[in-house]
Amino acid sequence: MTSTVILSGAKNLSSPPGATTHSEEVHINDRLHNELWTSWASLLRSYAAAHGLNSRHHAVVEVGADEITLRVADRWLRFTHDLIEDTEGKRSAFSLQEDGTVKLNGNTEEMDLAAERLAREMMSEP
Repeated sequence: MTSTVILSGAKNLSSPPGATTHSEEVHINDRLHNELWTSWASLLRSYAAAHGLNSRHHAVVEVGADEITLRVADRWLRFTHDLIEDTEGKRSAFSLQEDGTVKLNGNTEEMDLAAERLAREMMSEP
């Protein structure tokens, strides 16, 4: 079944007051995912900068709608909506969860703790 996303404030008149239609839920989930994606990039940037204070390297976080890349010297981590890949070609499952957690290779972590750990690992000397 295909649903249409309603971008206007129009409500389904056959629904009870305050009810949410399926199309509004899809829109809210898309908006939530966009916010989580932006937050993930921001956390990576912030923690990389903090760990960079004790490093001779500088981190760069490149953000796009479908990809976030954390670069440190000649190493990088690339995130897509369902995958994380590193400089060496290692790939793992990745997803942002609606409850604010991150699923990395089947393990669930709080978003901020995962971003801090990954930034620390990237900023440490290889």
